Amino acid sequence: CCGRYLQGSQPAPTAEALMRSRYSAYVLGDTAYLLRTWAGDKRPPRLDLANDRSEWLGLQIVRTTGGGEAETTGEVEFIARFRLTGRQGQLHERSRFRREAGTWVYVDGDAQTSYAAAPVTTPARAQPSVGRNDPCPCGSGQKWKRCCGR
Repeated sequence: CCGRYLQGSQPAPTAEALMRSRYSAYVLGDTAYLLRTWAGDKRPPRLDLANDRSEWLGLQIVRTTGGGEAETTGEVEFIARFRLTGRQGQLHERSRFRREAGTWVYVDGDAQTSYAAAPVTTPARAQPSVGRNDPCPCGSGQKWKRCCGR
């Protein structure tokens, strides 16, 4: 699934595939991939996830508009669930993508973050991690070892 994109051996063929791979990169703290797949005119000079204590819990694609293999722009609406300092929350975003030199890149997005009313009792992990037999964070439904963990 996303492993080949994260490793740089193949670009994501669609805006949705790029969205899923960028979510996986956030789970793994792969800032190099996130910066590499950001539109040049929108890319921040640096991205530091070292102190991000978010535990990403899942990705749901709500809707995709455009962003196909033969298109030049696309939008992906998604909900990413997370836990931070014992509270569950979700990031709901409409992300915009475009092709630059034939490769999909993230441009920007409109995001809203919300939290559950009551704190969750289990604390967030200090470092995001994915075990070999855990579900892949990209949302493919496969195990990590058979998907992005290749």
